[in-house]
Amino acid sequence: MNQTNKIWVTEFLLLGLSDDPQTQLLLFVLFMGVYLVTVLGNLLLISLVLIDSQLHTPMYFFLCNLSLADLFFSTNIVPQALVHMLSKRKVISFMGCTAQLLLFLIFGCTQCALLSVMSYDRYLAICDPMHYPLIMTWKMCSHLALACWVSGILVSLVDTTFTLQLPYQGDNKIAHFFCEAPALLVLASADIHKAETAIFLMGVVILLAPLSLILISYGSIIVAVVRMKTTSGRLKVFSTCGTHLLVVILFYGSAIISYMTPKSSKEQGKLVSVFYAVINPMLNPLIYSLRNKDVKRAFRNTTNGEMSFPL
Repeated sequence: MNQTNKIWVTEFLLLGLSDDPQTQLLLFVLFMGVYLVTVLGNLLLISLVLIDSQLHTPMYFFLCNLSLADLFFSTNIVPQALVHMLSKRKVISFMGCTAQLLLFLIFGCTQCALLSVMSYDRYLAICDPMHYPLIMTWKMCSHLALACWVSGILVSLVDTTFTLQLPYQGDNKIAHFFCEAPALLVLASADIHKAETAIFLMGVVILLAPLSLILISYGSIIVAVVRMKTTSGRLKVFSTCGTHLLVVILFYGSAIISYMTPKSSKEQGKLVSVFYAVINPMLNPLIYSLRNKDVKRAFRNTTNGEMSFPL
C-alpha cells in the first residue's frame, strides 16, 4: 500500500468554484454583494419585527427565527469562501471543517423545520381563523420554534457523526467551496454506504416529512381560498402564501437535489449548493419584505420616525 494513503488528513484543501484568477475575482465581487444584502436584509427584517408592535404576531415571530437562521447559515459559509477566493492556499483544518459542516447542517435543517411550521401557521390562520388565537398562543409559538432548532441540532449531529467517523487518509482535496457532507464522503478511505444511508434517512426526516406537511397545508389553503366569495380576500391570501411557497420551492428543491437524488456531477453539485447556501438566504428577506404590505408599512413608519414600540 502507498505510504501516502496511510497518512491521516489533518486539513483539507477547498478547490472552490474556479481556479481562474479573473473568475475568482468576479465571484468575490458577486459573493460579497450577495452577502452584504443577506446581512442587511435579514437584520432589517429582524429589527422591524422587534420594533413594530403590529408585527408581533406568530407569522412574523417564525419569520424572525427564519431570518436569524438565514443570517447564521450564510455567515458560516460566505466569509471564508471570500477569503479563499483571494488566497492562493485554500486550506481549512479538520476541526474547522467539522465545525463548518455541523453549523451548516444545524441552520439548514432548522430552516426546513421552520418553513413547515410557517405553513401550518398559515393553514390555521386561513382555514380555522376562529380557533387560530386559541391554538397559536405565544407559548405554543415558542415551543414550535424551540422544536425547530432542536430538530436541526439533532439531525445535524447524526449527519456530521456518520460523515466524520469515517477514516480520511491520503487525498484531502474537496471539490467544493465549503465543507459539505456529499463532497467529504468522496474522500473517505472506507465504505460510505452506512453514512449515505444515514444521511438519506435524515433527509426523509428533515426534508420530505416537512415538505409533505407543507404540501398538505397549502392544498387545504387552496381549497379554502377557492371557496372565498370576495376577490380581495383571495388576492390577499395568495399574496401572503405565494411568497412562502416561492421560498419553499427554491429551498427544498435545491436541497433535495443535493441530498436525496442520485449523485450528480461535481460542477452541478457546486452550483446547486451556491443557490441554497448563498443565494437563498438573500432572497428570503427580499421576498417577504418587497411583497408584504405589513413589512413595507413598518419600514416606512420606522424611516419616518413613527415607530410603534410594544407597551
